[in-house]
Amino acid sequence: TTTQNTVAGLVEFGKKVMIVGCDPKADSTRLMLGGLAQKSVLDTMREEGEDVELEDVLKAGYGGVMCVESGGPEPGVGCAGRGIITAINLLESLGAYEERHDLDYAFYDVLGDV
Repeated sequence: TTTQNTVAGLVEFGKKVMIVGCDPKADSTRLMLGGLAQKSVLDTMREEGEDVELEDVLKAGYGGVMCVESGGPEPGVGCAGRGIITAINLLESLGAYEERHDLDYAFYDVLGDV
């Protein structure tokens, strides 16, 4: 919850923030979304293939926080780091970090063992 509280505080100060949940359980953004679960980047890509838009993986949360969950591989297949890399590469290719979004901060909520 440290990341979520820090993000909430920055939003209260008028900052534009994106949080990328990097836990295979895909629960890092749940507090920002009022307790709702969010479909992860990897799940979205599994279902929709390469035809993914930024709006498919990004949800607006508390105070306008841009919320994304990287997700993880199927249990026993691959490592969480691969999901994080895939998510960040997709966000970059879809323009999530471009100046037009006016981001002040991007937070990556990562497990200690990734």
